[in-house]
Amino acid sequence: MHNDRLSLPTPTVHKIRRLTTGVLGAALLSTALAFGPVAPLTAMAGPTPDGFADLVQKVSPAVVMITTTQTVEAPTQAQPIFPDGSPFSDLFKDFPFQNMPGGEDGSPRQPRHAQALGSGFVISEDGYIVTNNHVIENADKIQIKFYDGSLLDAKLIGTDKKTDIALLKVKTDKPLPFINFGDSDKARVGDWVLAMGNPLGQDFSASAGIISARNRELSGTYDDYLQTDAAINQGNSGGPLFDMNGEVIGVNTAILSPNGGSIGIGFSMASNVVKKVTDQLKEFGETRRGWLGVKIQEVTPDMAEAMNLPKAEGALVSEVPDGPAKDAGIKAGDVITSFDGSPVKSSRDLVKRVADAPVEQKVRVTVMRDGKEQTLLVTLGRRETAETGSDKGTDKPAPSQKDQVLGMQLESLTDETAAQLGMPAGSTGLVVADIDENSTAFDKGLRQGDVIVEAGQKPVTAVADLNAQIKAAKDGGRKSVLLLVRRENEPRFLALPLD
Repeated sequence: MHNDRLSLPTPTVHKIRRLTTGVLGAALLSTALAFGPVAPLTAMAGPTPDGFADLVQKVSPAVVMITTTQTVEAPTQAQPIFPDGSPFSDLFKDFPFQNMPGGEDGSPRQPRHAQALGSGFVISEDGYIVTNNHVIENADKIQIKFYDGSLLDAKLIGTDKKTDIALLKVKTDKPLPFINFGDSDKARVGDWVLAMGNPLGQDFSASAGIISARNRELSGTYDDYLQTDAAINQGNSGGPLFDMNGEVIGVNTAILSPNGGSIGIGFSMASNVVKKVTDQLKEFGETRRGWLGVKIQEVTPDMAEAMNLPKAEGALVSEVPDGPAKDAGIKAGDVITSFDGSPVKSSRDLVKRVADAPVEQKVRVTVMRDGKEQTLLVTLGRRETAETGSDKGTDKPAPSQKDQVLGMQLESLTDETAAQLGMPAGSTGLVVADIDENSTAFDKGLRQGDVIVEAGQKPVTAVADLNAQIKAAKDGGRKSVLLLVRRENEPRFLALPLD
């Protein structure tokens, strides 16, 4: 969605990409000087710590550098090479080229090996290591380098693309220093944090900052990011974000940046999400998320009034295909208000809690139907199995009809549309199906094919959600509403005037 170079000149979110050794060789080294878990530090008193040296010294032995090697096929056709943005690129892009000989003797070109670097951290003395999936994706060989310079080959245990987490394992004849996961739910905005990794080709590096925000959602159904202003850059991917007790509360994954460098807006996947994923990868080699088998959407205030609900909470069931929910008697039009004994605040809340529940577990689901509560017993299925069958895409907000808002014709995102726009299955939002070129939205850079993911920092899955946020902004005396917009799955914030 970056085809229009003049539109949306605001910062964009970049994955913290792997660095090739020929461009920016990064190296975060870790030692095995201390054995067993890193001892936690006493929380620093006062608003500002005296320094981070003790913390760095304690945790650094468990932080590692990850080098991957991948075989890249040689091109079969000649391609002219011009600088990015060169007018010659457009001039020659439509011209066919003859097959490219491998050399002066005409021999075929051979596949080449590309290297990339990232970060990770050891979570057990027997050699389990956590990193990002995008650090090791498609790698033929994975190697871990420790602080003392020793190298160990790593085996891929499993990955989870939905949270961008991968679990590796090295064989070792001695216990490795490791670090523990902390409770990310206890992290507060304003708490000090320490990020460690291999930024921009530099050796081991530590940077400090605070938690700027919690519960950020960037690209997936199960996202739960901590936002931090600690400097993280390309090469920090997969590295840990520590609290002041020396426990990992996040895995550094993405940054908001206009140029790929740190501007103080970084995102770390919350440790409580990561730990659940790594536990499953360690036990099964894959994730096993619970599956209810419903299509759901948010309950808006208008819906709550129309349905005589006391609050605009819960998850409205719009469709029930064959699956656990249908077998248990859940129907379209039900509003799920409680899952496994705890209230359901929103559709996203329900999706996460269902995913965290064990497969084949029997849970009580309370629904509002015709103004009365009913409790049903549901045996959960497995999300990954459902996604490979005809029921793919359930347990997510359902599509709505097109509608006009501020000069834009909007429709809810479907899996089919998401695939066309380069977004993962399960993504939610509002697609700009058409836009008035005389509208303020167009002037601000919105284009057909953009996906509005959030408005007023609240997720939107239906036009009613966007209208509700617009109304809330106006009622609050604001002249614009903050939108999170995705183009080619790259998110950007945009303040859209309401006049």
